[in-house]
Order: sequence, then C-alpha cells, then structure tokens
Amino acid sequence: MRRGRLIEYAEHYVAQKTRHSAIDGRTTRHKGYALSIQHRKRIEEPFGWAKTVGGMAQTVYRGVERVRSRFILTMAANNLARLPRLLGA
Repeated sequence: MRRGRLIEYAEHYVAQKTRHSAIDGRTTRHKGYALSIQHRKRIEEPFGWAKTVGGMAQTVYRGVERVRSRFILTMAANNLARLPRLLGA
C-alpha cells in the first residue's frame, strides 16, 4: 500500500421527506390563506391542549351536563396556564 493514497468514497445520501399539500399554489400564494392558517392555529391550540394535557381525549363522565362542566373547567385551566405568557407580553 502506498502512503497518502487518495481514498475514493461515495457521499452519504439522505432521503428528504417531501411534504405534499392537497392545496395547490393558486390558493396558498395569497396573503389571506396565510392569515387563515395563523388564525386556525390559534383556534386549534386550546383544543389540542385540552386533549393532551387536560385529559379530554376520553372523558370519564357520562351525560352532556357533566361533560360540558368538565370541558369548561379544562378550558378555564388552559386560560390560567396561558395567563403568565399573556401578561408577560
């Protein structure tokens, strides 16, 4: 073996995950669409929090009134959890 021989190698190829949307560019290029996505995120966040943190993914109560009461309590807890962030801004 010769010293200092140049080693040939192939670069490692990492497949890129392609994200595909069913909505084409005619819709997504408008500023109103971007605002709609931001608004939707703001609306959906408390419901996601209620399901993951607040225990509302599966209710342990039966009856509309009890589930409604638990939902109101969970959303009040969400508002209390958000309060320090809102006051800090």
